[in-house]
Amino acid sequence: MKQSTATATIAPDPGPVPDPGPEGTPARRRWTRPVAAVLAVALLGVGGTLFVQGRQLRDTPATSNHALTDSAATTQVAGDVSSALGKVFSYSPQATAATKESAKQLLAGRALQQYAALFGQVEKQAADQKLTLTSQAVRAGVTRLTGGSAHLLVFLDQVYEREGKAATTAAAQLSVTAELRDGHWRIVDITSR
Repeated sequence: MKQSTATATIAPDPGPVPDPGPEGTPARRRWTRPVAAVLAVALLGVGGTLFVQGRQLRDTPATSNHALTDSAATTQVAGDVSSALGKVFSYSPQATAATKESAKQLLAGRALQQYAALFGQVEKQAADQKLTLTSQAVRAGVTRLTGGSAHLLVFLDQVYEREGKAATTAAAQLSVTAELRDGHWRIVDITSR
């Protein structure tokens, strides 16, 4: 019988192998923290930019205009302004004092100043010519409504009557600015268009 001789090659013992730990090799550890910091800064920058852009999309003039979204407030301002214009632009020779008093309650700011300056002439004409003016808002559109301020476009029909003459009808178009004061809309600016 033959005996086989096997020789085994034994490798030298390299010694203890260091445990790489959870972060891997020491070279990998050197790069992990700076890369993580750069990624965190980049994510914060992108997040901030997206937040600002999203905010700009939400805060456009159209989204802050409640005339487009709040039908109850739009109806209230249109009704209050239409009623006020009908009262302050309607008078008779015997009732100019009542019209003037209505203007003090329904107008404010620049609109009241403009009205006071012109109404002295109107009072004289109404008495001299026995002129009666009846105004009625036929259409009021709220173009902008934000919080306590509103801008409207109002169309009025006005009927002029002089004693002994046929009545004359005219139309007027006004740009009106109103402010909410004590739960009621007051006209603060009127511009004829």
